[in-house]
Amino acid sequence: MYRFLKAATNGYEENKADLSMQNRMANLSASDLTNVPHYVTLSSTVCFVAGSHNIAINWSGGLHHAKKDQASGFCYVNDIVLAILELLRYHQRVLYIDIDVHHGDGVQDAFYNCDRVMTVSLHRYGSDFFPQTGHLNEIGRDDGKYYSINVPLRSGITDDNYFNLAFKPVIDRVMSVFQPSVIVLQCGADSLAGDKLGPFSLTIKGHGRCVEYVKAFHLPLLVLGGGGYTVSNVARCWTYETALLVGKQLPAMLPDTEYREVFGSDISLIPVMSKKDDLNTLTYLDSVVRSVHERLRNLAHAPSVQMSESPESLPGEEEVAVEEEAFRSSTPESFEY
Repeated sequence: MYRFLKAATNGYEENKADLSMQNRMANLSASDLTNVPHYVTLSSTVCFVAGSHNIAINWSGGLHHAKKDQASGFCYVNDIVLAILELLRYHQRVLYIDIDVHHGDGVQDAFYNCDRVMTVSLHRYGSDFFPQTGHLNEIGRDDGKYYSINVPLRSGITDDNYFNLAFKPVIDRVMSVFQPSVIVLQCGADSLAGDKLGPFSLTIKGHGRCVEYVKAFHLPLLVLGGGGYTVSNVARCWTYETALLVGKQLPAMLPDTEYREVFGSDISLIPVMSKKDDLNTLTYLDSVVRSVHERLRNLAHAPSVQMSESPESLPGEEEVAVEEEAFRSSTPESFEY
């Protein structure tokens, strides 16, 4: 999908061969590709409505940047929003989780005033990084206040810090407070180490650990793709996660197929991946998570959970601001964090 979009917008001649291969892999023409993601996502949603399946997957979906009135960030139709709107016809509360390296701004915007959808996005945040949204203070509005959860991260975050210090503590508290009856999980693979556009350092197993954890809640689960710009690793990642979701064990090496050339000399399913330095200090991650937890205390959605109003200055929020300022002042202007 990335090759198709890149060819359509930039460097067509340079990428013509790759585009041809990607189309052969999917057995689709370019005109077909423009019509697939949102229809397949909606068809997957029907599985839940009919009660025939508990997990549905559409790796060609997850176009989380598209807005109601404009395309954005390689996304032209927001299949996620369409699916959630359909799910809301049958479910009281829908949880949306986004582990793409980019903020899920289109989905957040669509439900920013809604208390029946909680959006949780863990992403690289910065004024120099698309889409330049997803600050900790973007919390929702009106009925939707505190239902937008953002976990802004710095470059280089590794498996253990991502899962143990950010993903798990946030998702555990969200599940306890919000108590959804269905989950939509966007699995953008640009959060993997070595991605051409993403500066995180997650391995395929680390990325998959989040998918496996969400699956373990045993709720209806719609799993979608998203970003991913090192194509060979995207294919590995979503293959591995498909196996996790259906409970199958895969061989350690990729099969010998006509598409072997896409993977170069390394034919392992879980390759060794180059990583960046992790700029997320333990203090910073703890402060972000504590601030998220304090916001969640304002919600009284689940009747069995007692809530109390949080003070204007939330515990953890000031520490985030102080450390962020210190981090910026010690970082060269040209450094990408």
